[in-house]
Amino acid sequence: MTDQQTRDPRQTVEVLSEALPYIQRFSGATVVVKYGGNAMTEDTLIDSFARDMVLLKEVGINPVVIHGGGPQIGDLLDKLKIESRFVNGMRVTDAETMDVVEMVLGGLVNKSIVNLINQCGGKAIGLTGKDGGQIRARQLKVEHQTPEMTAPEIIDIGHVGEVEYIATDLIEMLAQRDFIPVIAPIGVDGEGRSYNINADLVAGKVAEALSAEKLMLLTNVAGLMNADGDVLTGLTTTKVDELIADGTIHGGMLPKIRCALDAVKGGVRSAHIIDGRVPHATLLEIFTNAGVGTQILKSN
Repeated sequence: MTDQQTRDPRQTVEVLSEALPYIQRFSGATVVVKYGGNAMTEDTLIDSFARDMVLLKEVGINPVVIHGGGPQIGDLLDKLKIESRFVNGMRVTDAETMDVVEMVLGGLVNKSIVNLINQCGGKAIGLTGKDGGQIRARQLKVEHQTPEMTAPEIIDIGHVGEVEYIATDLIEMLAQRDFIPVIAPIGVDGEGRSYNINADLVAGKVAEALSAEKLMLLTNVAGLMNADGDVLTGLTTTKVDELIADGTIHGGMLPKIRCALDAVKGGVRSAHIIDGRVPHATLLEIFTNAGVGTQILKSN
């Protein structure tokens, strides 16, 4: 028997009842979701993510999806025998590598996500930041310093960018017409040059520009944890600043937390670091009392 056949109907009713006030509260709101990590590579998680986006739309919430695709880019570069080099965790992206990035992010990955959402009954539209000039970018300048150096050097890592500004008219038009925008994090500068931009950063800036209710960053950890391994949530921006200052937040989690922090300080109502390895993580965080990750709220 399937789970649906064995589940007590009363459990289903309880779940719907718990979700009702959240559906009422967030109806008409915009939720920006950064999709990547394990949630993008495991079949059950891929299916649950697509269903989550369709359900959000069906209950009146407007999801906007920003996706990554680093592992897929790396796989194709390996097949093409193009060497991957990294500086401070960022891929050095020459013109040849940028062609592959656009092929993977704007083509293979983007269209796959669009197709999955549509197969679940949604109406997704795939875009890159170049479409309609949505993401204006500039080249990211990277500082690198070794212990023996007296001053950092500026390294040119090619077509790696940062967000200059976000144009929202196309995204808003699609959302108002019942579509789900699915955006690859590729930006363009005033000269027409393409740039690969970190998907977390793009999601944060898109959420700010849309004055989104929520920014949700799917990752491969349970959330921000303290020294005892407990997930921290309900954090104010002031508390997060303190946790950064005392070293509780460090290493690989720091850039993601800074992205969430900046978004909330920039006008997003709340940001969430959630575990993309949990099926239906987005729905669990939005529609249940317990949630499933770390929530950051603006300080009063």
